[in-house]
Amino acid sequence: MAAASPDSHFRLRCAGRFATTRWSIVAAAQNGSSPQAQEALAILCGSYWYPLYGYIRSQGYSADQSQDLTQGFFASLLEQHTLAVFDHARGKFRSFLLSACKYYLAHERDRARAKKRGGGRRFFSLDFAYGEARYQAEPTHVRTAEKLFARDWAFTVLDQVLGQLRDEYAKKGKNDLFDHLRVCLQGDEQSLPYAQVAHQLGMTEGTVKVAAHRLRQRLRELLCAEIGRTLDDTEDIEQEIRELFAALTP
Repeated sequence: MAAASPDSHFRLRCAGRFATTRWSIVAAAQNGSSPQAQEALAILCGSYWYPLYGYIRSQGYSADQSQDLTQGFFASLLEQHTLAVFDHARGKFRSFLLSACKYYLAHERDRARAKKRGGGRRFFSLDFAYGEARYQAEPTHVRTAEKLFARDWAFTVLDQVLGQLRDEYAKKGKNDLFDHLRVCLQGDEQSLPYAQVAHQLGMTEGTVKVAAHRLRQRLRELLCAEIGRTLDDTEDIEQEIRELFAALTP
């Protein structure tokens, strides 16, 4: 998804609470080494492992070392109950994860120890081949470690939300509609090719505009929900969204 002109579609007003707060996932992961905590941590790690891998990789570690250290970091979250000290009122979850990762790396310079923790014990199934290919494709001008982490976190969130949205349309048998309307999620709304999309889909331009509006509205809802996984305050969600798109700005 292109990052051009994001504010035109994503200035969100997330009023009220979610029926089931996404913060409960983080809270569950804080609860020691219980099966529920491990499952919750697996959800979080499965969602947000790549920005951490990219950060570790940018510190000069090889691909193999970065894979071991990423697994080792997640193992340490379980073994040392690191998440138990996280207080959402004092900061963002992504900032906490990055700080915890920096601390872990500072005390994890021994390759043999990293191998013991990560390489020999795969706590989570992570697609490191994809991760390394993605890292190699990163633009060099954002390769300061912190900027890379923020950018990758933003793209990770957006990719997950778009995947959820695509699945919703697929379940309704509307794959073709989603593929054509996806272009309407980016760029200046006044310059979007509604007439062209309408011709391709055999619809009126007005119908396409309504469908595109509904698509953007649903994307907003899913984006709020995804970000709300690790935040408990709706004002924080709006701020996080602003920071997310700022990270995508060249």
